Amino acid sequence: MNFQEYNQQQNWLFPPSIEELIPADHPVKVVNGVIEQLNLDLLISEYNKEGKPSYHPKMMLKVMVYAYMDNTYSSRKIEKAMRENINYMWLSARQVADHNTIARFRSKRLKTIFKDIFKQVVLLLADEGLVTLKEVFTDGTKIESLAGRYTFVWGNAIKTRKQKMASQLEEMWQYAQSIAEEEDKDPTPPDFKKIDKQKVEQTARKINKILKDNPRASTQKKAKLRYIEQNFAKNLEKYQQQEEILAGRNSYSKTDPDATFMRMKEDHMLNGQLKPGYNVQISSQSQFVIHYTLHQQTNDIHTLKPHLESFEYLYELFPEQLTADAGYGSEENYEYLEQNEITAYVKYNTFDKDEQTYKSKKKKKTSADFQRDNLHYNEQGDFYVCPMGQRMEKVFERRQTTKSGYSQISSVYRAQNCRGCPLRGVCHKSKSERTVQRNHTLERYKDMIRKRLTSAEGEKKRKKRTADVEPVFGHIKSNRNFKRFTHKGIKKAELEFGLHALAHNLRKKVA
Repeated sequence: MNFQEYNQQQNWLFPPSIEELIPADHPVKVVNGVIEQLNLDLLISEYNKEGKPSYHPKMMLKVMVYAYMDNTYSSRKIEKAMRENINYMWLSARQVADHNTIARFRSKRLKTIFKDIFKQVVLLLADEGLVTLKEVFTDGTKIESLAGRYTFVWGNAIKTRKQKMASQLEEMWQYAQSIAEEEDKDPTPPDFKKIDKQKVEQTARKINKILKDNPRASTQKKAKLRYIEQNFAKNLEKYQQQEEILAGRNSYSKTDPDATFMRMKEDHMLNGQLKPGYNVQISSQSQFVIHYTLHQQTNDIHTLKPHLESFEYLYELFPEQLTADAGYGSEENYEYLEQNEITAYVKYNTFDKDEQTYKSKKKKKTSADFQRDNLHYNEQGDFYVCPMGQRMEKVFERRQTTKSGYSQISSVYRAQNCRGCPLRGVCHKSKSERTVQRNHTLERYKDMIRKRLTSAEGEKKRKKRTADVEPVFGHIKSNRNFKRFTHKGIKKAELEFGLHALAHNLRKKVA
């Protein structure tokens, strides 16, 4: 038989170096070359000068970044790769860190300074002409937390329980007053709209004083009072702690208090249930991740401002242009973008519907002609004209405050007389005269955005957005199978996503 020579005991006269065994265009060479160019002073400052010498942070960073490019996230698997995988052996110069050291490096050393490392890599990409910081495409996705899927605390449930406790306490108070002797009756009953631990204890003591030796007091009411004394104050204290954790949110997970319950596309039960997670926001260009942030809000509207503030803090400038979908379109966001001289290509929530209505009006008359936006508005006289030609004068202004504290002012216009109008049935359903509401500031922004988005440049931006930022999420979540965080807490989760984003950028640079 004709075989090639095979001898495991054959020694090398001149043993090859590990680097010679790795192809020149291998991704591990890109990782090594990029990190060699970084300034790691902030990372080095995380270490103490005293004690046993640590592994060099540059080596640990190279291994960590390449591990995420290699879809290896477990510290034990990274340790195993440092022993057995030639690429890891070359990066580490054949040093092997144990899994505890790797885990501490990731969770403690990188946690506060990783954004600086990420920024330096983005700036290197910019120097190579692959990206600029002038134009970004922004979008968000929800990624599940490591928290238990059924360990939830709901803000609305806490409010309901507190209201129920208040009504039960008021009911017991009314009962006690009804059977109390004349000298024990309180002419000024306590206010039960808002209750706290101190009010419950004081009220329970007063009720107990009345019921204790009163022969008319029922055994059932005394038992209910004992339950109130034993549980209400304790429960209120627990609810107060839970509301502090919620901090304005509607929910959180008991096993990861930073995570909020969100409705996600990737659902293990395929029924669209709520799961604990984080709202991940990224800004991309040419499918490179320029910036990323994690948020606890479920709605994208409230994430744009903190996302851009973080962008400005990191790069010391704002992007000149920003393109995003209708999830970010609001008066507050448009004003923020305008104040910071960012050209916004951001849809408002009815943009697509308005475009369809505009096209359909060219063909035939529809019921949409009776909608407010299709009524004639006289800007000089500040009044609307109804379909019958009647003036709708401004009657008052309405001020509203959003969840973020932003104040909006709307003007309300009312028709003078709708009785006997032949178009009343299709015009409006109100029993009185028709009223319409107009936010002049928002309408100004909508007109500006509509002109910008329907221009040739705007249509180009809208098409490019779907081919720029959305494939990044598709690659990270589907191709790399990152659909759930492996660490708890928003800080650790943000670091974990940052490692994925950096690995994505370097992988794309190789491609």
